[in-house]
Amino acid sequence: MVEQADWRPLTAVEGLPLLGGTGRFRQPLRSRQGLLFEIEYPAGVSSPEHTHDHDSFIYLLSGHLRGTVDGRPVELAAGETLLHPAGVPHSVTAVSDSRWLEFKAPPSDTLS
Repeated sequence: MVEQADWRPLTAVEGLPLLGGTGRFRQPLRSRQGLLFEIEYPAGVSSPEHTHDHDSFIYLLSGHLRGTVDGRPVELAAGETLLHPAGVPHSVTAVSDSRWLEFKAPPSDTLS
């Protein structure tokens, strides 16, 4: 059995403060090739547009997310996936309380 990491507050991504409140996260797994985060945003919480130096693969477990990737609008419902490619501007807003898995490759200690 794998012990789950403790939840920690999430107040910023890539040094930019979240908008509309705070989220939370935990980091259940890490290897030299990648890093897995579990993230929750309450309804109305958003990340400002930002970029990073890793790919982020998103799998929405529950809720509804809306945002942008490279200036194009995107929406995710539970069970859907999305890629935030390295170097591409993107943003995320929780339309309803939302929880997702985010796999980063190569691994990065920042949430974005």
